[in-house]
Amino acid sequence: MSKNRPSLERLETYDKKGDLTVITETPKGSRSKYAYDPEIGAFELKFVLPEGMSFPMDFGFVPSTLGEDGDPIDAIVLLDETLSAGTKVTARLVGAIEAEEREKDGKWERNDRLLVVPVKGQSFEKVQDLRDLDPHVLDEIEGFFERYNKLHGKAFRVRARVDAKAAAKLVKKGIEAYEDD
Repeated sequence: MSKNRPSLERLETYDKKGDLTVITETPKGSRSKYAYDPEIGAFELKFVLPEGMSFPMDFGFVPSTLGEDGDPIDAIVLLDETLSAGTKVTARLVGAIEAEEREKDGKWERNDRLLVVPVKGQSFEKVQDLRDLDPHVLDEIEGFFERYNKLHGKAFRVRARVDAKAAAKLVKKGIEAYEDD
């Protein structure tokens, strides 16, 4: 795809105020996993989770970044309200879960998840950094990704929970990888 065509993947990573841009792909509470396809400019249904399993938070990506897995960096949006797929969220970066996934071929690949709070949200408005979150929230997210990956014949392990400053370094690295691509 030409980098001149409009695409959600190529929106600015940060706005003029320095807040992060996130595009939601899969809504909180959904059993359906969606992914943005830049070739067609639409969201594609990737699969449906088993009965009784759903995404614990809104899940999306940060535009104009590339993670070590070759996809835009993943982001988890902490919000009490469910967002629709394709929603552009202006968010504050509060931390990240540095993680690895073992692919079916046995190789481990980094696949970090940024943790963000919408600047226009209410229930997490006082959250500025990872230490402001209830550890139960992080346990729930990590447990979900362990089960989620197991469904696909992969393993998931957390390397570290990092603060907003370290998460910003992951974003910077992702921007550089995107610009070099």
